[in-house]
Amino acid sequence: EGAELVDSVMDVIRREAESCDSLQGFQITHSLGGGTGSGMGTLLISKIREEFPDRMMATFSVMPSKTSDTVVEPYNATLSVHQLVEHSDETFCIDNEALYQICQNTLKLSQPSYTDLNNLVSSVMSGVTTSLRYPGQLNSDLRKLAVNLVPFPRLHFFMVGYAPLTAAGSQSFRSLTVPELTQQMFDAKNMMAAADPRTGRYLTVAAFFRGKVSVKEVEDEMHKVQTRNSSYFVEWIPNNVQTAVCSVAPKGLEMAGTFIGNSTSIQELFKRVGDQFSAMFKRKAFLHWYTSEG
Repeated sequence: EGAELVDSVMDVIRREAESCDSLQGFQITHSLGGGTGSGMGTLLISKIREEFPDRMMATFSVMPSKTSDTVVEPYNATLSVHQLVEHSDETFCIDNEALYQICQNTLKLSQPSYTDLNNLVSSVMSGVTTSLRYPGQLNSDLRKLAVNLVPFPRLHFFMVGYAPLTAAGSQSFRSLTVPELTQQMFDAKNMMAAADPRTGRYLTVAAFFRGKVSVKEVEDEMHKVQTRNSSYFVEWIPNNVQTAVCSVAPKGLEMAGTFIGNSTSIQELFKRVGDQFSAMFKRKAFLHWYTSEG
């Protein structure tokens, strides 16, 4: 059980933290549908929060998709989102369904494997942490990211995107321009959460560019996106697009971009889980698994 293991896990974390010279924060990757990722994952997050209250807590949380693996996914997800609202500083929402769609429609993989899905997630994770790992002209870290992306503490659930999307092992044949890269990053088809940003509005956006890109061109392009799509950005947060540029490109690409958006359309994810939760909870289905464990 998670509660029995958590102390020994915390010992390991403590040892790792003590060997750091400047600890920025923690990143946790878990799924919210299964028992371990949701239960043990959120228990760990709350324990780390108790012990390191002033460090950043970022989570990459895989949301349950329409095609579910376990029956009790809505329960697990609802219980763990409640914990994430309280204890996480930034949560990057990733959705298996959206990953499958990207693999099938964009990468033209008829039968995507877990390796293909993980490849997409890992490229986003790598993009988000680029500025911690490499020097750059416009640099940002987990804390700066939160300062720029989170208008109210509880609204820290982000949708992520990546460009250019290429299948694992394949090289992109032509180099993209900054406008093309930006257009792909903001494209709803490239979002890794099954929520359509066009149905909501962006509170804030962060864009990380990697490779040999001119900072001025990036700034201009971002400004253009904002003016062209001004109706998709809330008007009460001025200049709500933050950019960071890192000169080290990912392996095999000349330039790449990672998109992080704090959009009101993320509610589609929670609404879907909430509806499934209500349908089951109304009939008290499968509740004994939870009540018997206390």
